[in-house]
Amino acid sequence: MTEVCSRMWSDDDVDDTPAKCRKRRRRRIELRRHAAISASSGAGALRSPGQTEGYGESSDYVREGKRIRMREVAGDHVVTNSTHTSFGEEESTAVKTLADFSNGPVYGTVSISGRSREMEDAVSVRSELCRPDVNLKRPVHFFAVYDGHGGSHVSAMCREKVHVFVEEELMRVNCTEKNERGKDSRSREESWRSAMKRSFERMDAVATSTCACGSVGHRCGCHSMEVALGGTTAVIALLTPDHVVVANCGDSRAVLCRGAKAIPMSFDHKPDRADELARIEAAGGRVIFVNGARVEGILAMSRAIGDKYLKPFVTSEPEITVTKREPEDECLILASDGLWDVLSRDMACEVAHECLKEGSNGVLNSTQKDEGAEPLYPSRSVFAATLLTRLALGRNSSDNISVIVVDLKRS
Repeated sequence: MTEVCSRMWSDDDVDDTPAKCRKRRRRRIELRRHAAISASSGAGALRSPGQTEGYGESSDYVREGKRIRMREVAGDHVVTNSTHTSFGEEESTAVKTLADFSNGPVYGTVSISGRSREMEDAVSVRSELCRPDVNLKRPVHFFAVYDGHGGSHVSAMCREKVHVFVEEELMRVNCTEKNERGKDSRSREESWRSAMKRSFERMDAVATSTCACGSVGHRCGCHSMEVALGGTTAVIALLTPDHVVVANCGDSRAVLCRGAKAIPMSFDHKPDRADELARIEAAGGRVIFVNGARVEGILAMSRAIGDKYLKPFVTSEPEITVTKREPEDECLILASDGLWDVLSRDMACEVAHECLKEGSNGVLNSTQKDEGAEPLYPSRSVFAATLLTRLALGRNSSDNISVIVVDLKRS
């Protein structure tokens, strides 16, 4: 038996004039945008396989079973998607207006699991973290990317705790205005360095005494190696009106785009780097080449937070750079090695430069150039972070990918 259903067409359905088509297209775009914001507001909301968090439309590069965590921040609004951390907590959802970020940084972040089965990266951003004496009571903005190994618990802990340690250490520094602007300007740089080193030391002490289940020490009953196995890289940038302070531990990387040229703000800590190799051997360790240079044939980096079983060969002491900001500075890029393994510093800066430059309408796709259409991405910095992530995926990056792009022209 065949059932035939018929319906009457209204005049609106028959009318396929260009004006009606544009109106319907704008309506679909607006519905997708509202769907994305509504999905992010429901903490722990379930999404269909292949659906990208942060956008209300499907994406061909997010496969079934992969978790994607994306945070988009712009000068006009913020969208933060809720995902469960390894501690069972959820990130809060926030939608803010232009007034809330009128004096804060403009940035975009993307963090995805990519082709890796586990999500071990973590991203942390804190606008106006504190106003310490060392910065003449002006705001300090905090950006960080953590790339975990041996599990996600150490990188998740760093996301929750490192900015707290940095704030406490910075607020303990007492500097007078005379020292800051007079002959003792070197003391300011030393204050930044000592505060960051103490923060990394405190975080490393917590990481090496906390089990993957969240218990401190061996009280949980887990095997002792559960505490020892696991660590994370950390690249942290403190943005002030005058300087960019970068502390790096591991092979995550920070790059400054100045006048469309890439300036490295950190250098990877690889076991076969001459100075790192000498340090490891002086401590009694070995660098064994197993699928690349590895400390004791295990870890492919020579510095990290955690990794208790490889100490003292693997240290948590960061390398710190203090760079004075210039009018030519365009953006700051922080990313895990999921990006840098397949993309050079120069290419990343070139892509970010094209996305951020004035007159670039890359935030609009080809179907949104009608009158009244709004951009798909809320800011150029979000567009830059997303495009860098897509490029890394297109180049077959096999690791988690986390990217932060800070627009220094608009910050």
